[in-house]
Amino acid sequence: MRLSRNGLRSAKSLISDSWRPWRRQCRSFKIQTGLLDDLRSRGLVADITRPAHLEDELKKNPQTVYVGVDPTARSLHVGHLLPLLCLFHFQIRGHQIIPLIGGATGLIGDPSGRSTERPLSARETIEYNVAQLTAGIIRFFQSAMVYAKKRLPPSSTPILVPNVQNNLTWLKDLNLLDFLRTVGYHSRVNTMLARESVQARLASQQGISFTEFTYQLLQAYDFLTLHRQFGCSIQIGGSDQWGNIIAGIELINRVNSASGSQQEGATEKGFGITTPLLTTASGQKFGKSAGNAVSLNEEDTNVFEFYQFFLRSSDADVGRYLTMFTLLPLEKIESVIESHNRSPEARQAQHLLAKEVTELVHGEDGVARAQLATRLLYERDIATAKADDVVSALRGNPVLHVCDASQVIDVPLIKLAATFRLAASNSAARQLVSAKGLYLNNTPVADVHQKLSSADLIDGRLAFLRAGSQKLAVITVS
Repeated sequence: MRLSRNGLRSAKSLISDSWRPWRRQCRSFKIQTGLLDDLRSRGLVADITRPAHLEDELKKNPQTVYVGVDPTARSLHVGHLLPLLCLFHFQIRGHQIIPLIGGATGLIGDPSGRSTERPLSARETIEYNVAQLTAGIIRFFQSAMVYAKKRLPPSSTPILVPNVQNNLTWLKDLNLLDFLRTVGYHSRVNTMLARESVQARLASQQGISFTEFTYQLLQAYDFLTLHRQFGCSIQIGGSDQWGNIIAGIELINRVNSASGSQQEGATEKGFGITTPLLTTASGQKFGKSAGNAVSLNEEDTNVFEFYQFFLRSSDADVGRYLTMFTLLPLEKIESVIESHNRSPEARQAQHLLAKEVTELVHGEDGVARAQLATRLLYERDIATAKADDVVSALRGNPVLHVCDASQVIDVPLIKLAATFRLAASNSAARQLVSAKGLYLNNTPVADVHQKLSSADLIDGRLAFLRAGSQKLAVITVS
């Protein structure tokens, strides 16, 4: 297996450079609620191995905890928020966190939660995704830290920089004999076959390949390696990762016992925490909008669409999402929900949720841009619009069209309506005008021969051309 080592070096350099200011400035936060109690009360936990023992260990010393990220896509999405926020709750209390990107295991594919074999990804694709995810993880934790500093009182304990790792680092040079002696010797096939993910695939028509069958051993080896190199004692994963997490804990203890580093009868090492499978009140998988995953990367999901995704949360879901995806005190959330229930049509809770999660991921600037875009597109508040603010707010939104003056000035509005797909054709646009359904800057167009003039431009650069109540083109003259 030969992948670029430059990618590994550049990722480490990016992490170091990005977090240098935090080494001097960050302190953990004074949080009255115990960590596990807080995770439970916020609905971030499905299962915990040996919870009482883990509670004791968390009180004694700072722990090292990791979450694995699958590099089958280039960007984090809202489905990653649960494990990442679970990790973040550890970080803000002074624990060391390790986001682990599966640069090696991504070449194989995890069978957990899947009914069919995952197609093998190209090595170049995985390497590109690893680099993009590394940058995305750094952005998330930096933005989340800024968010937390505005909501939690500081303490004197330093916050530790996320130790972003790529399992390609230790798996790329691991030979088969060493793997069999280290991992295979301590693994029992009957236990591997009993894993729920394996059983589900064995019962399917396609079955399971040896490649995917051994995935659990690679993930277990990741936990063992992080335990040896960084003292990592806790793994967090989705509820479908329970079997793989247990495999890692078992491997750590068997290897320690065989090497003599763990005496017989000694306390078991390693803990596992799983986050719940999150669905909406209607039973749909959380994180999809019109069939597409809602990304934390603005290049894939613009900040307006991200904000709107949470703003559209149902009344049945919004309270749960506020406890999971924000750092707001639970008492405040209860108060907001009570107020919301008295006037649900105002959607007070949804507005708060959208603001909080957008700030968590995209910062205060992201919230301002999303709210401006909402006013422009839904409330049609355009009278005082500033061109630069509008372009920034609608960046990545298909309603925004940046044009040269020669492309739009002195061009008939019906032609622009057809060009920007507000109408199927010039003829359809004429019919819109006749029916008083075509608007320029919120004013009905009365003349089919009317052209866009420089005098029509708001702030000297903007024109809002709308068909009916739904279709809009925001034209900005460059």
